[in-house]
Amino acid sequence: MLNTAIEIARKAGDVVRRDFGKPVKVNEDSAHDIKIQADIDTQDLIYSLILKKFPDHRLIGEEGDSGNAKGEVEWIVDPIDGTLNYAHGIPHFCISIAARKKGKPLVGVIYDPLRDELFSVEDGEPSLLNGKPIRVSNRAKLSDAILAVGFSKSQDSIDYALKLYKYYGNAAKKLRVFGSAALDLAYVACGRFDAYIEQSIALWDIAAGQLLVTQAGGKFECETLKTGKFKVVASSGKIEFPLT
Repeated sequence: MLNTAIEIARKAGDVVRRDFGKPVKVNEDSAHDIKIQADIDTQDLIYSLILKKFPDHRLIGEEGDSGNAKGEVEWIVDPIDGTLNYAHGIPHFCISIAARKKGKPLVGVIYDPLRDELFSVEDGEPSLLNGKPIRVSNRAKLSDAILAVGFSKSQDSIDYALKLYKYYGNAAKKLRVFGSAALDLAYVACGRFDAYIEQSIALWDIAAGQLLVTQAGGKFECETLKTGKFKVVASSGKIEFPLT
């Protein structure tokens, strides 16, 4: 399954990289989000390739579900995580593919096609970046930490994120908001970031990154919200975060 996810992520990445910087077809443009045809086309490609090998599996994605609705194995796909970046020519986005069985993560792949960085992991094995093992950061002081703190779309989550920025802007070394939750988690796994904090995020944004972080020695705390989304604190596990 991991080899399949890697192969498919690279194939999807080739298409996304080829079309990056070209005019995009916008299907929906809302206050804090955008829906583009490239998301749908990329997810359709990923789905078709998965179902060729695993026709009995269930597929869950940002652009809709497919496959066997009762399948024990679920693939969770974000075809372009960082859609707004992609649509505006900002070179920071990725393909995220994960699989789980009865809620237990099995494999995760996050592929940045522009940097050709492929993060991969399977349950019980080390997290890898382009085939080499990675580990979370060894930094042990909040004052030395680099944190990714996301902004969600609801007014409440935006207001609370501003409180987090005020607190951690003073307490941490630096804060970052790059616009791709999956890459934020991958960066925690490889030690570039010390933590990723988000108030409301979707399953497909975090499914692959969760396993990457934990298998790289990190800590992944997740709370299910009434909306069906998730509150997440993913970190190296070496620093306490009093305000999350």
